[in-house]
Amino acid sequence: MSERVCVIGAGSSGIASCQVLHSRGIDFDCYEVGSEVGGNWRFLNDNGMSSAYRSLHINTSRQIMEYKSFPMDDTYPTYPNHVQIARYFDSFVDHFGFRDKIQFRSEVTSVRPAEGGGWDVTVRKVGSRAKPVTRHYGSVLVANGHHWDARLPEPAFPGSFAGIQMHSHEYKNFDGFEGKRVLVLGIGNSACDIAVETSKVSTRTYLAMRRGAHVIPKYIFGMPTDHLTTSPVSRIGSFAIQRALLSAIVFAARGTVTRYGLPKPDHKIASAHPTISDDLLTRLGHGDITVKPNIERLDGEKVFFVDGSSELIDVIVYCTGYKITFPFLDGTVIDAKDNDISLFHRVVDPSHDGLYFIGLVQPLGAIMPLAEAQSEWVADLLEGRAALPSERQMRAEIDGYKRGLARRYVASKRHTIQVDFMEHLRELKKERAAWAARARSAPRRVAS
Repeated sequence: MSERVCVIGAGSSGIASCQVLHSRGIDFDCYEVGSEVGGNWRFLNDNGMSSAYRSLHINTSRQIMEYKSFPMDDTYPTYPNHVQIARYFDSFVDHFGFRDKIQFRSEVTSVRPAEGGGWDVTVRKVGSRAKPVTRHYGSVLVANGHHWDARLPEPAFPGSFAGIQMHSHEYKNFDGFEGKRVLVLGIGNSACDIAVETSKVSTRTYLAMRRGAHVIPKYIFGMPTDHLTTSPVSRIGSFAIQRALLSAIVFAARGTVTRYGLPKPDHKIASAHPTISDDLLTRLGHGDITVKPNIERLDGEKVFFVDGSSELIDVIVYCTGYKITFPFLDGTVIDAKDNDISLFHRVVDPSHDGLYFIGLVQPLGAIMPLAEAQSEWVADLLEGRAALPSERQMRAEIDGYKRGLARRYVASKRHTIQVDFMEHLRELKKERAAWAARARSAPRRVAS
């Protein structure tokens, strides 16, 4: 049996790891800076990192999002809200009985390689004057999420702005936006949600963007869209065939986005993380949202755009994504500059034994079942049921993954950890079998 394991974070990925470790009988401690589980899905979470807003609903259907080990209640709607998702996470933890393994209001401040192997993890109690405590662990599972460290435009737009500027991470509801002239920058899911919501109370809402996007509805022909894109049927044929089929289905459902005033996308469908919204196109069609190109500069109350136009604006909401950050890991251990992180099959750090990253993916689908599957593989490694290949082989896989990203996706810090839902599940299943075969001839990489 391996040494005690440390899990960092009790969000959707962290509790998936906890459940797997608990079911395998692997000793672990989980540290969560907040006082409840749920991470980003806990509205007004006292961990200070949740980006949930009051009207938030999931963009993947519950059948795709649910843990394999614990299906969601059939009474839940197809696209539950954050209250229902947080309740589901609570039920998940209590059903499997590992809440006592989670140390709440506990912040991991440092994770360092220990002499002789393993990791020294330093933890402080939030709000306590007690000195931080350092404990030794054989392995560390990092599940701190990647939607909490807001990234503002880089470089900042020239000039100064007299109104309010905020990141979507700070947005909670439309209170205070009444009668305001609002500019939302971005065309991702948060940008669409916030533009739609503020347009109901603002004097005028503008939606600005660098490039166009394919806006995909939540339902196509009465069926949740992700039932089409993540079903085994969707894997038939080459990727080019799958993309052509998806493009035809989306076109039949809503036509071209240019009919609604959006710019023509400069990329094919599925070459960028999908923008999913049923409401945006309707609000555009009603004239409640005005589309603008990217910002050029700021001047007092005026915002100038790259097409030469300008508007008087009171509030700018930057929906410009997040930085992948590990404040407890030294840059010499892991470097995620420009959101580029090199992990074998998106989980294993090839340079450091016993360091794993759970849920650090941006899927065409949902993270939760993927985090669950990743955790099962890591548990195999911890128990010695599986073994890793050489560092050279792991880095070859990483290089191949990055080449695939470059061929398929628009170059962006948003697409550095992209995966296809079904493909990643198959990849993990296949490699678990291969690793199990290696375990019979390879030495274990985890101290015992």
